[in-house]
Amino acid sequence: MLNKRHVIRVEGIVQGVGFRPFIYRQAQLFALNGWVYNDTQGVLIEVEGPESQFALFLTAIRTKLPPLAHISCLSTHEIPLTSVPGFAIRDSRHSVQQSTQISPDAYVCPDCLSELFAPEDRRFRYPFINCTNCGPRYSIVCGVPYDRPLTTMVDFPLCQACQQEYDDPTSRRFHAQPNACTDCGPALGLFDQDGVQIPTDDPLAESLVCLQQGEVLAIKGLGGFHLAVDAQNCAAVARLRQRKFRDEKPFALMAKDIQTVGQFAHLGAVEKRLLESVERPIVLLEKKLEQTLICELTAPNNRYLGVMLPYTPLHYLLFEAFPALIMTSGNQSDEPIAYGEAEAFARLNGIADVYLSHNRRIQIRTDDSIVRVMNEEPLMLRRSRGYVPRAVKLNRAQPSVLALGADLKNTICLTADDRATLSHHIGDLKNQAVLDSLKQAVEHLQQLHHIQPQLVAHDLHPDYFSTSVAMQMTHLPKLAVQHHHAHLVSCLTDNGRDEPVLGVIFDGVGYGSDGHIWGGEFLLGDAAGFERVGHLAELAMPGGDAATREPWRMALSLLVAAYGENLPALAVLEDIPPVNRRLLLQMMHKEINTPLTSSCGRLFDAVASLAGLRQTVSYEGQAALELEMRIDKTQQLTPYRFELLDNDGKIIVNPRPMVHELVADLQQGRDAGAVSLRFHLGLAEAILQVCQRIRARQGALPIALSGGVFQNVFLTERVTALLRAANFEVLLHRQTPPNDGGLALGQVVIAGRYLDSLKLPDCLPGVAGAYQLDGYQHR
Repeated sequence: MLNKRHVIRVEGIVQGVGFRPFIYRQAQLFALNGWVYNDTQGVLIEVEGPESQFALFLTAIRTKLPPLAHISCLSTHEIPLTSVPGFAIRDSRHSVQQSTQISPDAYVCPDCLSELFAPEDRRFRYPFINCTNCGPRYSIVCGVPYDRPLTTMVDFPLCQACQQEYDDPTSRRFHAQPNACTDCGPALGLFDQDGVQIPTDDPLAESLVCLQQGEVLAIKGLGGFHLAVDAQNCAAVARLRQRKFRDEKPFALMAKDIQTVGQFAHLGAVEKRLLESVERPIVLLEKKLEQTLICELTAPNNRYLGVMLPYTPLHYLLFEAFPALIMTSGNQSDEPIAYGEAEAFARLNGIADVYLSHNRRIQIRTDDSIVRVMNEEPLMLRRSRGYVPRAVKLNRAQPSVLALGADLKNTICLTADDRATLSHHIGDLKNQAVLDSLKQAVEHLQQLHHIQPQLVAHDLHPDYFSTSVAMQMTHLPKLAVQHHHAHLVSCLTDNGRDEPVLGVIFDGVGYGSDGHIWGGEFLLGDAAGFERVGHLAELAMPGGDAATREPWRMALSLLVAAYGENLPALAVLEDIPPVNRRLLLQMMHKEINTPLTSSCGRLFDAVASLAGLRQTVSYEGQAALELEMRIDKTQQLTPYRFELLDNDGKIIVNPRPMVHELVADLQQGRDAGAVSLRFHLGLAEAILQVCQRIRARQGALPIALSGGVFQNVFLTERVTALLRAANFEVLLHRQTPPNDGGLALGQVVIAGRYLDSLKLPDCLPGVAGAYQLDGYQHR
């Protein structure tokens, strides 16, 4: 058979994951000649040999990838023969076009873990053991192509033994950029609360003693510092809460192994798979009622625990002494996770007693990802370590756009051709430290992808911090994107769809096109535009933002909306000081500092308050979460009724009959569990009825569920079941969160579609202030 020579271009996550040695081994297996090298687009291969062997080679590339590799594009074409014998791995090369994708940080693989605990291995108990199949990636990358000089491992010249592994195509550590050992690599150090190094021959052993004594240990990991205490020591957990100013928000846990997790939480097959996956996210698991292993202060007033398994060699060494540790982000409330030593010593002073750190620099902070299971499928709540910077595939190539998300659960997004890269979790933009983190993330993404975007998209809200950051980018045109439209398109893109859908978008706060606060929306549309075809009835928010912190204000507003001045006798009203009650009633009557909102989140707050669960909150979404946690699924109860009204063609979901039934329940002594169940059932029925009415008018459309309210598993599963039983197609988030953490994805797609419609010239980004894009199709 005649020989032929082919060029193969491979793009995706194909650098730093053992892809070149994999290609080398396959070429040897199929007796092909040629070469392979990394460049700034991905990997380029030339192979020469019989056509039948080439076909087998291609099949192997597609089906036998290394564990961390992912191919997004593979193309091939024939070129003239060279007849040069042998196959070589060549040095990396730079090219003009930049499209390399970087692997997310990955957990320590079984091979490295086996070596870690093998006394005869030269890396025995070395806390930074790794290979091409595991270890840090995104958090240490400074540029592309992904080679050691462009990572923070440049600080550690390889010893002779490690260099031999690094240069050997048959080794598991061939071109493993974080490769190191005790002779040449990073090392642990122990520091006191003032950042002064503590002399010790064994920092790890001393750290374990500190934890056993109930002290708070700050641990430097892959993407930043964790704050750790013994999860069985309630005094230590309480001390951490006090120091971190985190009164009630749940702490994350790290458990020794899957068997330990089974002692305190219920585990299904999907939960187990997620916990043991290469991404190693925090997984929300329902507590076992009889469990005694974990202190109850870990997650007060919550049926669930956020649990993860060890994912670094250092973690595995720590868990030789503990079954479970609190492992929460190294920050104070509302701050980004600390990731540098100087920053940690300053910001965690007064929280941590001791610091277990190391001298491998972290280039970009990455907090832990959070997932829960819904309908036997993973639901992403926070997409960060382990998943970022894995790109989301778009339906079409588009101009490059940068999107800055919203102010809560902020992430940003950057597009290149038909890929959208969401950043790590940045957080709530409440202070300068988080804003600085956002700006750093923008610079880092643009540097990695060598992209200068043509436009910056931001939320429609003029007072968002993310909007102000966009306004500071004077060299770029801007597009303000309505908050709930971005949610709708994020869900569409997550599902690989782009046709018109009916979006049920329920969340807490979003600036509406009419200047009001939206949050309980039925939107008909796609990336090109939307029409608001229905919404929850508007309620007054007495005191404005104060109503988000004090749910009793929304309870009073809901009662006034349902009863007018003749308010019923309820315990929640008796608990409001008379002077406060009179003041709020006057504010609503005179419409002073009482903006209107259709927010479903505020409706949840009101019901939680009326049910006696929560009158003030210490973190965003707390009242709604505790209302979900109190659902009594054992009772067979009818749903509360909502009224559907027509207002100039829009369907208005009026809660008045629901409130009357809820008040009657409370006056008859029904508990919060029953109230919560009936409310959730009633809201699900109302969503179904609205969708049916719109289908009667518009025809059959898929239903996209998005917004933070659809983190509520009971409500989402109920709504999904009702809609599917009524022959609706339902689209749910899978790759991205339904909350504001996925918002930037919708923004970039909307902005890309808008740019396509304008056919803006390529030179636009260089024309400072040339355009101000301030609108797109919405009605």
